[in-house]
Amino acid sequence: MRRYSRHLITHADHPIAAPLHGDSFRAVLAAAMNHSGGGKRLLDLGCGQAMWPLTALTGWEGSFAVGVDTAADSLEWARAEASRLGVADRLTLHEADAARFAAEEPEEPFDVVLCVGATHAFGGLLSTLAAASRQLAPGGCVVVGEGFWEREPGPDVLDALGAVPGDYTDLGTTVDRVTAADWEPVYAHTSTRDEWDEYEWCWTGSLARWALDHPDHPHAGEARETAAAHRAAWLHGYRGTLGFVTMVLRDAR
Repeated sequence: MRRYSRHLITHADHPIAAPLHGDSFRAVLAAAMNHSGGGKRLLDLGCGQAMWPLTALTGWEGSFAVGVDTAADSLEWARAEASRLGVADRLTLHEADAARFAAEEPEEPFDVVLCVGATHAFGGLLSTLAAASRQLAPGGCVVVGEGFWEREPGPDVLDALGAVPGDYTDLGTTVDRVTAADWEPVYAHTSTRDEWDEYEWCWTGSLARWALDHPDHPHAGEARETAAAHRAAWLHGYRGTLGFVTMVLRDAR
């Protein structure tokens, strides 16, 4: 019987695992690689299926990448994809807690450190940047993807997300917090409504389709219920309220 791996299923049609279209994703990655002082060593903290490292390895000759995540199935997928692309010899994957990994002294610092949609693993945005800085080579870039409030969240939104108002701020305040911590944005992308919608339709649609295609699987009912609950939370809750920004940052100290 086919193994149930919810992350792989929900990201089957959108393996970037963040609300960015392909062109936006590639533009952010290019900005980081091109503004990192010429180095090509990349670290992705909370890499999931390692789409950022895999894309860097196929797009930048001589690049090397390390990915860290706790999801064994996602890392297994990434290893197979790296082999298919012919870049397995330049990709190292660790099944580990990203915060603990980042706390260790690197053997060699990285030119690009990414944490996109995984700042919760470090306790928030600023603590993520502090952890990333320990792994960063001089002149390198940090790529961080973070949520923000497009508008004041109501109780329905907070309930749908399991959040409190202080979990995020508005976009301007989010950037102010970054710059106050001596990080300078050198590029950024604010996800559009279309990008959010595509991501969410892919997430919920892939899971619903899997449940319909595997009606006898023990997790079929759970998968369909999860898809329905997530879709309701998005459409009747945080759609248009929760935003997402992906910033390329340089240390200004």
